[in-house]
Amino acid sequence: MPQIELVRGDITKMKVDAIVNAANKSLLGGGGVDGAIHRSAGPDLLEECKTLDGCETGEAKITKSYHLSAKYIIHTVGPIWRGGDKNETELLAGCYLNSLNIAKAKKLKTIAFPNISTGVYRFPKTMAAGIAIRTVDKFLKDQKELKTVYFVCFDEENFDIYKEKLIQLTLE
Repeated sequence: MPQIELVRGDITKMKVDAIVNAANKSLLGGGGVDGAIHRSAGPDLLEECKTLDGCETGEAKITKSYHLSAKYIIHTVGPIWRGGDKNETELLAGCYLNSLNIAKAKKLKTIAFPNISTGVYRFPKTMAAGIAIRTVDKFLKDQKELKTVYFVCFDEENFDIYKEKLIQLTLE
């Protein structure tokens, strides 16, 4: 039975088949998780990303991981929060679903997600956690390949939000 695990820490240190990068549309690096992943992976990641022609919001693309412990990096572009009436919830769910579909196509067993869109993109953290957990949980019920999905929270606030949402999920 596939499982969801919650981790407080640095996603660049995860020893999994793939980590997910909360990227911008250029895929050429940025701040937050994106910058940390690019710095840790090294300059070859930027060179490979230049060949991908960017990525649209809600979509995902995969690269090698270079100097990271993970085997791959799945890059996804989360939506910028604009009040909730610009398809933000569907686009955020798409980030998780499209990343999971890439992992399934590659026959990966483990994947780690950051908190997509909750930093400078200002997506409400509690809402984003609910979307992430519901999307992943539904996906895991319909497949057998993935064994573990990790939600990696860098800060205590997001960790507590995800912990509460995961408890709610087990009570449903």
